[in-house]
Amino acid sequence: MPRRGAPPEVNAGSMADIAFLLLIFFLVTTTIETDAGLDRMLPPIDDSVVDPPIIKEKNIFAVNINKQGQLLVEGEVTEITSLKEKAVAFLDNGGAANGSPEYCNYCKGKRDEKSSDNPEKAIISLKNDRETKYNIYITVQNEIVGAYNELRNRESQRLFKRDFTDMEAEYSNQETSDERKEALKERIKRIQELFPQKFSEAETSSNN
Repeated sequence: MPRRGAPPEVNAGSMADIAFLLLIFFLVTTTIETDAGLDRMLPPIDDSVVDPPIIKEKNIFAVNINKQGQLLVEGEVTEITSLKEKAVAFLDNGGAANGSPEYCNYCKGKRDEKSSDNPEKAIISLKNDRETKYNIYITVQNEIVGAYNELRNRESQRLFKRDFTDMEAEYSNQETSDERKEALKERIKRIQELFPQKFSEAETSSNN
């Protein structure tokens, strides 16, 4: 019998069960964020291709980053803030002659015959040094992707009165219905064919 005036005792027999239930609750309800990383996909293996296609030098837009973080675009020292503008001019140049099979009728560039023939032929090549800082590397990639998105948004507005990036976001949304996704898929594919993202990364150098 407890003594008169003694503090009441707390029954702790079920505390272990309560703690276990709480642990299960937090394990089930907690979500762990993961980094998505860069959106890059390797091209599929094509056994039918024997010899690599011949690529004209004017259809390659060379971007180099040295270990000091300096950017060389087509052999000229360039600020990162100017990279997107130069990439857009290259991709949208449309230098093929009018009437030729490679002529781009939707391009709005300068149509310089010394630059890219059309967006289908245009390739952006990025090369960096092994000691290049990661944040600079990512910034350069973002500027290049931004150039593609700017041109794709322009054509998407012209054809569908809506930005390409907005359609991509809606297509990726899990709440978008399958029927709506099918309609968006056709539009996204059409814009991607107008400005295909041909972005390659050359072998990393160690003595830039």
